[in-house]
Amino acid sequence: MSADAIDTAAPQALVEAKQIWVVYDGMCPFCTRYVMLYRIRQLAEKVHMIDARTDHPVVREAKGLGLSLENGMAVKWNGRIYHGSEALHVLALLGSDNGVFNRLNRLVFSRPQLGRFLYPYMVAGRRLTLKLLGRPPIAD
Repeated sequence: MSADAIDTAAPQALVEAKQIWVVYDGMCPFCTRYVMLYRIRQLAEKVHMIDARTDHPVVREAKGLGLSLENGMAVKWNGRIYHGSEALHVLALLGSDNGVFNRLNRLVFSRPQLGRFLYPYMVAGRRLTLKLLGRPPIAD
C-alpha cells in the first residue's frame, strides 16, 4: 500500500470514529423522547439521529444485516452496528452523567444482562403504544 493510500484512509477512519448514528422509530413517542433527552459525551463529535422509517443509508445497512428495526433500535459507532439492548448498552457507555435521565439510563443499560432482561418489555410497550395510537409497524 502506498503512503498516499494510508494518508487518505486514516483521516476518514478518524472522522468515522467521532460520529455515531442512532436509528430510532420516529413515530414512537417514547423513542422520540428518548433520543431528545439523551446526551452523548464528548467521545462523539457528531450524533446523527435517524428515523428508522426513512430510506437513510444506515437504515438500509441495518436492514441489510437482517436487523429488525421493528424489534429494536440500532446504533452505528466505529463502523459497527449494534441492535436492541446492545445499542442501548453502547449509548449508556457513551452517555454523559448530566441529568437524572442520563444517570438512570447509564445505571440500567451499562449492565448488559439487565438491559437484555428489560429490553423486550420496552419493545412490547412500544408496540402496544403504537397500536393504541393507530401507527403502523416499521416495515422490515
